[in-house]
Amino acid sequence: MDSIKRRRPRSPSPAIYKLDDEDGSYEPYVPIAQRRQEKLARLSSLGVNGEKLNVKKLQEELDEREDAQREEEIRREKARKERTLLLEAQEVHSRKAAEDSKKTANEKAEEADAEILEAIKSRRKLASDMELAKGIQYMEPLKTSWRPPRYIRERKPEEDNRLREKYHILVEGDDIPPPIEHFSDMKIPEPIVEHLRSKRIVNPTPIQLQGIPVAFSGRDIIGIAFTGSGKTLAFCLPLIMMALEEEMKLPFIRGEGPVGIILCPSRELANQTYENVVTWCAALAKDAKYPPLNALLCIGGISMNDQSHVLSKGLHIVVATPGRLIDMLEKKRFTFNNCKYLCMDEADRMIDLGFEDDVRTIMSFFKNQRQTLLFSATMPKKIQDFARESLIKPVLVNVGRAGAANLDVLQVVEYVKQEAKMVYLLECLQKTPPPVIIFSENKNEVDDIQEYLLLKGVEAVAIHGSKSQEERQYAIKSFKSGAKDVMVASGVASKGLDFNDIQHVIIFSMPKEIEDYVHQIGRTGRSGKTGIATTFVNMNTSEQTLLDLKYLLIEAGQKVPPFLSTIDDPRAAQGNSLTGCPVCGGLGHGISNCPKLEDAQRRQMASHRTVDAEGGY
Repeated sequence: MDSIKRRRPRSPSPAIYKLDDEDGSYEPYVPIAQRRQEKLARLSSLGVNGEKLNVKKLQEELDEREDAQREEEIRREKARKERTLLLEAQEVHSRKAAEDSKKTANEKAEEADAEILEAIKSRRKLASDMELAKGIQYMEPLKTSWRPPRYIRERKPEEDNRLREKYHILVEGDDIPPPIEHFSDMKIPEPIVEHLRSKRIVNPTPIQLQGIPVAFSGRDIIGIAFTGSGKTLAFCLPLIMMALEEEMKLPFIRGEGPVGIILCPSRELANQTYENVVTWCAALAKDAKYPPLNALLCIGGISMNDQSHVLSKGLHIVVATPGRLIDMLEKKRFTFNNCKYLCMDEADRMIDLGFEDDVRTIMSFFKNQRQTLLFSATMPKKIQDFARESLIKPVLVNVGRAGAANLDVLQVVEYVKQEAKMVYLLECLQKTPPPVIIFSENKNEVDDIQEYLLLKGVEAVAIHGSKSQEERQYAIKSFKSGAKDVMVASGVASKGLDFNDIQHVIIFSMPKEIEDYVHQIGRTGRSGKTGIATTFVNMNTSEQTLLDLKYLLIEAGQKVPPFLSTIDDPRAAQGNSLTGCPVCGGLGHGISNCPKLEDAQRRQMASHRTVDAEGGY
C-alpha cells in the first residue's frame, strides 16, 4: 500500500479590503517598529562635523523621546476624560437644580410619590400563564343575550347621567350600559324578585342599579361602594342568570362546570356568600319552569366529602377561598374548561400582596376568555390602576369615594387610657341593646376580652384566625341566631360579613390601616339602617393613624373630638397637596409613609431572610 503523503493545507490568500478614498486623505498604517527603523536610518545617515552619529546612542535617545511622548499622550487623554465627565456631571446637576428651583414643595412631593408608586407597581397583569406566554389579548368583552327594555335603550344619554347624579353614582369607561331603577326592568325572573320583596328589598341600591346592568351586559366591572350597600347581590345575580341560561340550553351532567367562580379572602365571607347563592337559587327553583342550580362551597377547614353529592352532578357555581380552590383544581375534582365568570369580593385584599400569587395560579386554570368582576368598599388607586390594566374595557362603578365611611354610621371616637379600657367597655355596652361586635387587632386581646365579659355575666363568643373552623362557625352561628349577645373578633370578621340588626360596633384597639377601620365600622348601618361605632384611642395609637381618622370624620360630616382637632398635618405646613394615599386610601398621609406599604415591605424582607436562612438562594 502506497504511503499517503500528508500535506499542510494551504491557507487561502488573505482577503484584500479596499477602502473608498474619495478625498485622497487615507494614509496606510505603518507599524511602530518599522517607523523606528526608518527614523533611525534617516538620523544615522546625517553627519555631525563630517562624522557618523553613534547608532546605539541614537536608538536610546529615540526610545526615551517616544516613551516621554506616549506618557504625555496618556496623561492628556486621562485629563481630557476627567474634565469631560466632571463638566457633564456639573451641567446635569446645575440643570436639575434649575428645574428643582422652579418646582414647588408640592410638586416635589408628588414626584417622589409617583416614583415610589412606579417602583411598587406590579408589572404583570392578571392573566393565565398560557395567555401571557402566547401573548393572547382579548380586545372585546364577552357577548351576552341580555338587553335592557326598549324604552331604556332609547333613553338619551343625558337622562342616564341625571339618574346617576340622583343616586351619586360615578362611572368611567366606554359604552356604559344604562342604569335601571327597577328589578323587573332588569329582566330578573319573577321568583327571585318575589323573594327579594319578601326580604323587604323592593328597589335596587345605587351599586345594584348600575352594577347589575353592566354585569348582565358581559362587561368587566370594578365596583366600589360603601359597606352594607348590597354588593353581594350585584355580583351573585349575574352569575346565577348566566348559569341558568347555560343549564336551560343543555343540562349539565357529572364532570361539567362550573360556569362561574366567586373568590373571597376569608372562610366566613365565602360561607356567607355561598348561603346567599343557595337561597336565591332555591327561590328560583320553586317555580317548576326553572331547573335547579348546583353550588359548591370550597373553603379550608371543612371536608369536601360532605359535598360529594354536589360534585356527583353538574356544577354551576363555586364559592371559594384561594387555597382550597387551588387544591381542588390541582386534584382535578373539577376544571375551568368552560368557566367564563370570575368575581373577586373584597378585591383589594384578593389582589394584595398576600393573595396575588394565588390569584395568578387560579388564573392559569382558565382555558378561555372570562368576564371579570372586582368588588370592594375600599379600593385604593394602586389597585384600581392595576385592575384597569388587567380587565377588558372595564367599567368603573363608584358610589362615593373608595374607602369612604358609611354615612349611616355615627362615629364616636373617645380617648381611653389603656388600663381603663376593660372597665369602660362595660359602660359602652349599655349604649344600645345587643347584638354588639367588639373588634381588636390582637388575638390574645380578643380572648382576654371574651373571658372578662364572661366573668361579668355577658354572653360572648370570640373569633380569630387561630381558632379552628368549628369554633369559628359556632361563634358566627350562635351570634347570628341571637343565642349570644356579643361577638369579640379580630380583623377576620370585618370583611364583608353581614349580621342582622347590629346597632353598635366597638373598636377596642384602633387598627393601623384606616381601610380596616372602615370595614369594621361597616358591620353596622347596613341596608339603609343606622348604627353607632365607638372607637377607643390613646397614646398607643400612632399620630398618623389619628390623622387618617380625623380626615375620615371630617369627610363623613362627623363630630371631631378636641384631641383630634389639635393634630396638625405636616404636609399642610410644607404646602403639599392633601390627596389620599394611592396604596391604602388614607387621607392623612402620602405613599412615602404609608403603614400598609411599610408592613408589606417588612413582610417581604422577613420572607427573604427566611429563605436565606434555609439556604434557598
